[in-house]
Amino acid sequence: MTERTVVVGAALLDGGRLLAARRSAPADLAGRWELPGGKVEHGERPEDALVRELREELGVDAETVERVPGEWPLREPYVLWVWTARLRPGSPAPRPLQDHDELCWLTPARLWDVPWLEQDVPAVREVGGRMGAGAR
Repeated sequence: MTERTVVVGAALLDGGRLLAARRSAPADLAGRWELPGGKVEHGERPEDALVRELREELGVDAETVERVPGEWPLREPYVLWVWTARLRPGSPAPRPLQDHDELCWLTPARLWDVPWLEQDVPAVREVGGRMGAGAR
């Protein structure tokens, strides 16, 4: 059996809104929206990887809040784990630095206004339920 590699995703919440990031690469994912994040490096705690990835991808100083129940398969051997996260006081505003060309903050009523990557939909649905958003 192949060892799984964990990919962490951030349900970054601020003022009752969720941050969505539009992929710019690779080509087969470009134009679709996701929860920002990335691969956990060997010996790294998933929570630490998420904070690092948010710094690298969005230029923010964030902290994890709680793990979203569940895990979702990506391309072999990857699996997605999601945490809710928040910006630390004094953090700069998020901006797309790597892998993304646009960001948007979505209120619960607008959560499904963007075409999410399929693997992110269950996590977005779970987070949306906590935000009071309608199910999809």
